[in-house]
Amino acid sequence: MTARVHLGHDHVRHLLRQMIRIRHFESKCVELYQAQKILGFLHLYDGEEAVSVGVMEALAADDAVVATYREHGQAIARGIGMDVLMAEMLGKQEGCCRGRGGSMHIFDRKTRFYGGNAIVGGGLPLAVGVALGDKMQGRNAVTACFFGDGAVDEGEFHESMNLASLWHLPVLFVCENNLYAMGMALERAEAEPGLARKAAGYRMTGTGVDGMDVVAVENAARSAVEQIRAGGGPQFLECRTYRFRAHSMFDAQLYRTRDEVETWRRKGPIARFQSWLVQNGLIDAVEVHRIETEADAEIDRAVDFAEAGTLEPVEELERFVTMEAVPA
Repeated sequence: MTARVHLGHDHVRHLLRQMIRIRHFESKCVELYQAQKILGFLHLYDGEEAVSVGVMEALAADDAVVATYREHGQAIARGIGMDVLMAEMLGKQEGCCRGRGGSMHIFDRKTRFYGGNAIVGGGLPLAVGVALGDKMQGRNAVTACFFGDGAVDEGEFHESMNLASLWHLPVLFVCENNLYAMGMALERAEAEPGLARKAAGYRMTGTGVDGMDVVAVENAARSAVEQIRAGGGPQFLECRTYRFRAHSMFDAQLYRTRDEVETWRRKGPIARFQSWLVQNGLIDAVEVHRIETEADAEIDRAVDFAEAGTLEPVEELERFVTMEAVPA
């Protein structure tokens, strides 16, 4: 089975809008971080928007998502409101995790969004567990698990791939290969840099796709999800992408040059898709401006909501925490 995306006006506008919303939301997060309103770590998705937007289009409301600490893009594309997301970033009780999760730990039960997981590869075994639970309860649900290229060197990657294949679980493993695991270039760390090939070791279908092309990602994701729902077992999707910003706000980026980053920026997912749409008469500059204006207004409302929110009272800091006596 091969899925094909219908590129009608409404759909292409939606894809572009989702990527712009993610990009502009994170740009605002940078401002708030520099103003010390967002504290802790901040890992940005700038340049990788096509992956989350494309994959989410292939999922149903009953499906589950397990993400990494670079999860703002997945959270927005999954439908988590910018207001509760921004409130979480600012540590406010009105956030989706009552301000206790922050940037790296976004959870939302309503959309079945299970992290935000700060440990590299930490979401992989969780995804296997969620998929196993769905299968045992007779749900026809798929679990999409996002992780970076650095996670393929973790033991839990291999354990999770192995168990998912052995138990024939409905998992879509989505590797966001941005060519650098923190500061380590892929070709310096992997004997086989074609990560999709690793799936064969677990008798799993592995597919590589241009992660800077939102339509290509959606096509590949829809095809993989269709096969999973039809009982074909887990699938591995390698999305070759690139993060334009540093690994985190504390990263000096000494491992790559500015020229390299700028070269990738020129073929970024938003610029590339927007240019193609304009050239083919599917959208015009006026409509692009309208999308950007609407996104900025939505973000401004989210910031106002977050800043008007409340910090958790000190007397409730032990709430949701089990305190056990430590033996003397």
